Amino acid sequence: MGKRLTQKAIIDTLKREGKTQKEISERIGCSQSAVSRHLSGKSVGRKKCGKKRCTTRRGDRTLRKIVEKDRFQTLGDLRKQWTESGVETSRATVHRRVLLNQKQRQKRLTWATEKQHWTVAQWSKVLFSDESKFCMSFGNQGARVWRKTGEKQMPKCLKSSVKYPQSVMVWGAMSAAGVGPLCFIKGRVNAASYQEIFGALHASIC
Repeated sequence: MGKRLTQKAIIDTLKREGKTQKEISERIGCSQSAVSRHLSGKSVGRKKCGKKRCTTRRGDRTLRKIVEKDRFQTLGDLRKQWTESGVETSRATVHRRVLLNQKQRQKRLTWATEKQHWTVAQWSKVLFSDESKFCMSFGNQGARVWRKTGEKQMPKCLKSSVKYPQSVMVWGAMSAAGVGPLCFIKGRVNAASYQEIFGALHASIC
């Protein structure tokens, strides 16, 4: 379950007050079996769950050196060079190793922890959406570059671009019921455009 120390203390306190395991689990928002494991001591020294880390710290340093040679490389290029250095991994792993700092990891963990006990019914009410702008050239968004905070104006992180390129903005969404249509947006993405998009969405995914 990965309970924090404060959660463990609350479990112990509620138990001393005579609360049942069911009452405790409902009070702190975890499963009854997790409460039982803690009270019986079976949660101590349990093996960690999840996939084993596939790279080493040394391998991560190698990736950073590869990125620093050319900040405008694609994920595919980075993965190829990293593999040639002796690290077998996926595009997703490359993306996580390069971009996510400690603050970003903590935000993801907090979000996941808050929703770890959500039911299927709760998730079925969620609509995941995103919009993206596709340009004929790098355009006003600039080329994608791998950089850290504070490196924005470094020469190696800059590249010339076209001021007003041809582009198209698209929006898409999906839910537990299925995938929605690809919507093409004219102008800015604002409240009015969102109302128009949601009005065109098929009722089956809402």
